Amino acid sequence: MRKILVTEEGYKRLQEELEYLVRNKRREVAERLKEAKGFGDLTENSEYEDAKNEQAFVEGRIAQINEILSRAEIIAGNNTSDAVGVGSLVTLRDVVSGEVFEYRLVSSIESDPLRNLISYESPLGTAILNRKLGEKVRVQIPRGELEYQIVDVK
Repeated sequence: MRKILVTEEGYKRLQEELEYLVRNKRREVAERLKEAKGFGDLTENSEYEDAKNEQAFVEGRIAQINEILSRAEIIAGNNTSDAVGVGSLVTLRDVVSGEVFEYRLVSSIESDPLRNLISYESPLGTAILNRKLGEKVRVQIPRGELEYQIVDVK
């Protein structure tokens, strides 16, 4: 069974989500189902159908989180001050434009580009993983190629 790398923060978020789903969301959905059954014929009851769909989603997500947590290997942050690892906070400078970006390298299950959390399996993550402070990396994207320099690793 393949391990899933997660940061300590990501592991805690998954545990919190699981607890919420099991303790709160299941109860809410069960209440919705109970109320919807009171509306009569279940074959044409859209409230009941919607509640059943939500129940399936919640139970599926609970199973998914349990699977992830059972296979999770918590990774500590970066162990060295100059090499990029999973958990590292990395500052990159676009070589052409000079624009600066900051990303945290995380597992694919934790990635959230809107929060600057990128997967170590993504094209950018793969390019910077195990690279050192000051190195330049090239990243292939659909529009061509980007070049970044690693200016800080935490």
